[in-house]
Amino acid sequence: MSSLLIKNVKIMDEPDYIDIYISDGIINKIGKSLDYKADRIIDGNYKLTAIPGLFDMHVHFRDPGFTHKEDILTGCEAALAGGITAVACMPNTNPPADNTEVVEYILDKGRDTGVRIFPVGCITQSMDGKNIYDYSKLGVKIISDDGRPVKNAEIMRRALETADKDGILVASHCEDLDIIDGGIINKGAVSETLGVKGMDRASEDYVTAREIALAASVPARVHICHVSTKGSIGIIRAAKARGVKVTCETCPHYFTLTENKLSSLDADYRMNPPLRTEEDRAAVYNAVLDGTIDCIVTDHAPHTKEEKADFYNAPNGVIGLETSLAVMLTVFYHTGKMSLADIVRLMSYNPRKLINAYIPEIITGSETEIALIDTDKEWTVQPGKFRSKSCNSAFKGEKLKGKCIYTITDGIVRYKNKDE
Repeated sequence: MSSLLIKNVKIMDEPDYIDIYISDGIINKIGKSLDYKADRIIDGNYKLTAIPGLFDMHVHFRDPGFTHKEDILTGCEAALAGGITAVACMPNTNPPADNTEVVEYILDKGRDTGVRIFPVGCITQSMDGKNIYDYSKLGVKIISDDGRPVKNAEIMRRALETADKDGILVASHCEDLDIIDGGIINKGAVSETLGVKGMDRASEDYVTAREIALAASVPARVHICHVSTKGSIGIIRAAKARGVKVTCETCPHYFTLTENKLSSLDADYRMNPPLRTEEDRAAVYNAVLDGTIDCIVTDHAPHTKEEKADFYNAPNGVIGLETSLAVMLTVFYHTGKMSLADIVRLMSYNPRKLINAYIPEIITGSETEIALIDTDKEWTVQPGKFRSKSCNSAFKGEKLKGKCIYTITDGIVRYKNKDE
């Protein structure tokens, strides 16, 4: 039976500093000046704040099949470094997660990492967009053909209907590949200046509207992935107002960065959907604040330096597990726009509620999933220091305020910031 005593920390937005005693992975006691013997003591020195572990419901760990970019072990290390204690792994691996063998492989490999892993199953077999898989066999809570949108609307409608009966969330990558037609960045002023084919926003807006119409017709739940346009925000907001069971997510880069970053011809700023205009960025930012956005995710998509070296032919995708919390703190908490409770709701509670997963809380009797953060720690993003195998970060060189110092699950310190 192991024990851990955390001293002199705040919990969330509470003003007082307290102690937390953890025994055998369970929060046993919370109070001031606790006098317990423990196997390990962490002293927060009146500068650390305890928050529940975060849940990133949209990551790509590239395992199996592409482990030169990332694998489940390094992905989990990166998650823990960002205060993230649960992840949902997208199924576009090799082979894809359309069978129990792959799902069990992912679960087995992640079992001792300290991170709860939720494999995302495929909507269609082999992500071919043609044949719906029997989701009940997979034992998953989410399905998606992320990266390969389901082109046939009737197949998508049937998937929504079938999954909803089994309590499975359908997450849609809203993109029309015919509209994209080989585009590599947002279609607009920057793509015209660079002379490259752009991705028209109509691609995202059209499929967002389609998925909502299909979900409303069943009716069923649908979750819209990585929202990036003003148009799709408006469509989702209106659908929610009329009672459609639609939820959505976005990523930190969509409410902080714009297509202007692409002028540098640096492929680390290429992702899908792409960085868009200032008008889009502002719309996503406001949607985070007004509650239209339900979850903040990273779409963590590792690629090697060699793959990202050629701007024109590089694969799309950026990593974000180790910066997402810090960006949220910098942009919203330190500007007075959000409390820590607001951020935890978007990054921990809401995504877990969507899939009916265990929600960790910092209360007596709760299982231990805690991030100890220094909200005032200023640091510069240096991808070379990341736990991830890859360093394709859209926030490289950015100065952020707020950092995870310790991450604890099952009563075990899984991550400690090297600067402490």
